[in-house]
Amino acid sequence: MHDQESPPAARANAIKKVIIRYNKELRERHRWLRHQNVIGLSIMVLSVSLLLFSSALYIYSYIPWWLCLLLNAFFVSLVHEVEHDLIHDLYFRNNKLVYHAMMLTAWLVRPSNSNPWIRRNLHLRHHQLSGTAEDIEERAITNGSRWGFIRLLITSDLLLSSTKLFFDIPTWKERMHNLRIGGSALFPLTILTCCLWYYFLTVNLADWIFTLSGQPIIWSEAHQTFMHYLTIATVTLIAPNMLWSFCLHFVSSNIHYYGDIDSSNIIQQTQVMNSRWLWPFHLFCANFGSTHGIHHLVVNEPFYIRQMSARVAHQTMRENGVRFNDFGTFFRANRWSK
Repeated sequence: MHDQESPPAARANAIKKVIIRYNKELRERHRWLRHQNVIGLSIMVLSVSLLLFSSALYIYSYIPWWLCLLLNAFFVSLVHEVEHDLIHDLYFRNNKLVYHAMMLTAWLVRPSNSNPWIRRNLHLRHHQLSGTAEDIEERAITNGSRWGFIRLLITSDLLLSSTKLFFDIPTWKERMHNLRIGGSALFPLTILTCCLWYYFLTVNLADWIFTLSGQPIIWSEAHQTFMHYLTIATVTLIAPNMLWSFCLHFVSSNIHYYGDIDSSNIIQQTQVMNSRWLWPFHLFCANFGSTHGIHHLVVNEPFYIRQMSARVAHQTMRENGVRFNDFGTFFRANRWSK
């Protein structure tokens, strides 16, 4: 244990030593953890298989739409964690065929998210410049913005949040630079997914309003056929993506601090949010708020190891000054200073 008045680097190193030592003990105790490539691939294959199975059950009317949506959002969250590990080269770094096949699968399962190959550079930049204006990845999911209706509305939508970020950037030169990066990251799947999502909502809202007025819309047969397939796509993939991304972005944008921190001070980069009130969000983002701070301190461990080591990691993090459940960040636009 270190005094919380010790230099931040010393406290961060103390936390790292405890986590690394415990992770080593876990691997010695559970020898199956040494098969990291197999575990990562198995989680992805199982998650995608269950997503397809759940979707088939819905399509053939064995389960209701809402159950399929919730199940698939959970499976999507696991695929995202595997993709995040891939970005850090934790699986198949020496087998590029399998590596890129897994990256492509992750993108297809999560079409509301950005291109993972482009996101890789943004994410590694996030670790280097966390909490600064240059941390585009976090700013693109509303980190650092004041809470209100606009932030709530765009939390799940990378297209809208990236548009807001574009206008928040002070100079046109910076805007055009980020537009090139953001545009290539969002094209084509994120843009297509968001457009289909809003079209689905608009058509169903119009149907509801006109039906209540006693003058239901008579759609063409071709449009009805299109909406039938769009409904299937929405329930099985698009809506689960929007739910997952809202939960992940809501949690991630609020556990990261912004603006008034030293980006080299890992103690200030994130907090731990493991309050029981957040469990509905954590259910669809793989317990992100509880474990992501561990990742900022020890980046080369897969997500399932963080889940297993959270109890030990949290104890040493708390002792060394990492904040826990600082809900005041919602009122401070994610600033560290109280």
